Amino acid sequence: MNNDVFAKFDEHFDALLGRYQSLLADHKYDYAVIPSGMPIRKYLDDMDYPFKTNPHFKAILPLADHPHCQIVIPQSGKPTLCYYQPVDFWHTVPSDPEGPWTRFFDIKIIARPADALAHIPKKGRVILLGEQQGVLDAVSFSAHNPETIVYPLYWQRAYKSDYEIECIMQSNIIATRAHNAARDAFYNKESEQGIQLAYLKAAKQLENDMPYGNIVALNNNGAILHYTGCEGEVPKQHHSFLIDAGAQFHGYASDITRTYSFAKNDEFADMIKTMDDMHLGLLDKIKPGASYVDLHIEAHHKIAAILKQYQFVDMEPASQVEAGITSVFFPHGLGHQLGLQVHDVGGHQTNGNGGTTNPPAEHPFLRNTREIEASQVLTVEPGLYFIDSLLADIKSSEFDKQVNWKKIDEFKKFGGIRIEDDIVVTDKGHRNLTREAFDKL
Repeated sequence: MNNDVFAKFDEHFDALLGRYQSLLADHKYDYAVIPSGMPIRKYLDDMDYPFKTNPHFKAILPLADHPHCQIVIPQSGKPTLCYYQPVDFWHTVPSDPEGPWTRFFDIKIIARPADALAHIPKKGRVILLGEQQGVLDAVSFSAHNPETIVYPLYWQRAYKSDYEIECIMQSNIIATRAHNAARDAFYNKESEQGIQLAYLKAAKQLENDMPYGNIVALNNNGAILHYTGCEGEVPKQHHSFLIDAGAQFHGYASDITRTYSFAKNDEFADMIKTMDDMHLGLLDKIKPGASYVDLHIEAHHKIAAILKQYQFVDMEPASQVEAGITSVFFPHGLGHQLGLQVHDVGGHQTNGNGGTTNPPAEHPFLRNTREIEASQVLTVEPGLYFIDSLLADIKSSEFDKQVNWKKIDEFKKFGGIRIEDDIVVTDKGHRNLTREAFDKL
């Protein structure tokens, strides 16, 4: 941990442990067992899929790549960590536990996953938070991910501590450095694969370390929202570049998107600047008590104005939104909660006890319906795309004549535009972690 993160960890952990232990006491459970998880073996193979840590585990410890570990939290007192450190000459063995978190745990070094069973309580009401697999199949738990425990935890995950915000900031610093390397590779006429390699090298992280599959899209591939093709061939001509990629720091993710025009001074470049200005205008509306759903709908009106300004659609913005025209060009949600997971839990949760607040029927892909509150970390990512399958819906509708199909055909080679920043909600407004990170470079 660097000094900024180190200084904030103690207060974070004290509050977190108190939350877990209060929930155990309130619901009359004696212990919670939280596994880090285990690698999943590929079918008919002797290799595993890339390991991903149980989010419940990395919510407590900054260990994102440590399988076969177990945390045991008692209703009161010091938690136990079963730290897996095998004798192994085939693979890299985890180093000895170190860092500010170590003094908060009674650490038991285990050489085999089954050795953890000796440290899992045999008496009392014991719950499991995570998947029951491997050696835990031998344990009879009183409850498995009980809703009375996990829903309050999910709800609280939206409110980030100073430590968590600093981790997400560090993740943004890593990712923005890599974004600039990817941008430079694009202007050097690299392939998608070449750009991806430049990104990973600058981030100093491997592909499996990324919090999600990087979207590295040249030209019309930018119209595929979750494009992961990553072609190795250099295109005959570079028109545009859309990159949606993050990084992770102590298990916390960043999620950043940028779009570039190769020509730099054409109409598509001007549209990118207009979208960026619109994006920053939306951020000015973020403050405690505001509605994220309303912000998403406002984004549709702003995009409608851009479609009219650039003569793609000859309709007033309000009429475009009412007719569903903007959903063809902006089919996804404005953003989501961000933290230990890229699409962090609780975005549709109604309150600390659970429940679901669905997005409006007209906007089914919106991932966050919670009221905006201080200490939340959110992404804001408006987009405008030229997607054949969605455009076909307009072409067969009554609004066919209001669309400038000739110009749309000319812009399909660019794919689309998306711009995404990671935002912390403050008491009076917001803090833009992504722009801060870019400014530090």
